[in-house]
Amino acid sequence: MTGMEKHSPFHELCAAKAGTYIIGVAGDSGSGKSTFTAVLRHLFSDRLVSTITLDDYHRFDREERRILNITPLAPEANDLEGLEQDLRLLKSGTPVMKKVYNHTTGKLEGPVEFSPSKILILEGLHTLFTPGLRRLIDFSLYVDPAPDVKREWKVKRDVDKRGYSEQEVIEEIRKRQADYSRYIAPQRKYADAVIHIAFSRFGRELGWTRNVYRVTFIQAPLSEQGDYSCLSINLPLLPMMDTPAFYLEYGHQVRDGEVIATFTLDGEFDRKFLIPFFRSLEGETGVDPAAVYESRDFLTPPEIAQLIFCWRIIHDILSPALYADIPTAER
Repeated sequence: MTGMEKHSPFHELCAAKAGTYIIGVAGDSGSGKSTFTAVLRHLFSDRLVSTITLDDYHRFDREERRILNITPLAPEANDLEGLEQDLRLLKSGTPVMKKVYNHTTGKLEGPVEFSPSKILILEGLHTLFTPGLRRLIDFSLYVDPAPDVKREWKVKRDVDKRGYSEQEVIEEIRKRQADYSRYIAPQRKYADAVIHIAFSRFGRELGWTRNVYRVTFIQAPLSEQGDYSCLSINLPLLPMMDTPAFYLEYGHQVRDGEVIATFTLDGEFDRKFLIPFFRSLEGETGVDPAAVYESRDFLTPPEIAQLIFCWRIIHDILSPALYADIPTAER
């Protein structure tokens, strides 16, 4: 039985709302944007969530970019004005005709009709690039892996899934660096939340072998009126000697004069510690997060960060007034 069929409060509200709630996910190519949105589709169901990748709004195919000596990170290589126009229609629930970028062939195909669900995920290089795009997005996330992590991820993805040689990927990373620094990285300051990913302090090799990284979730603190019970941890279980090492840290940063909260996780976390969190998410979505992660005994920091992201979206949709007094980056 799906969350929609269980008629959870979250699904009922989403079904009753007019228009579309848009989540914008920004970051460099190969930064893990799709990984951090996949769990939304699992928990909220494919009937509730649809996705647009900004690659579909490239102006040029791969061969044309090579001839023009332009990277897809350059704004002029993308139809951002057309994207804004489509998003206005999609936000009202109106279907659009759009092209589809084929990563295997490097060609733009279509156009095809795209109909939005109640929640639309917009992910890509320029998600937060223009004021118009930022105004259309209800909640935004910037995925920010450390340079050495991003390099390993991109090499693995493009070699294993897209047919490039390792040397081709490394050369592409080198050519894109200037455009990344100029056009992509500055979008970080506009995001409502940032997920920073670094190699684990328990061993760099744990990233490849067990998906264990040091993950920091950065966002403006929530209002004190909120119910935070879903973030509680079963502390009496901590003394168990057979539990792998893990690390938790809460702190603050100042970004553009605004105090923001940071929550860092590292290591592996026994699922039993997270039972209250799981039960809260299940109550809202009708789906047990343990089932999403195939009932494994331990969860990694990226997986927990994905669930925190889902929790933040749930509370933003269920209680939008809760965050009205929280300053966010200018849109």
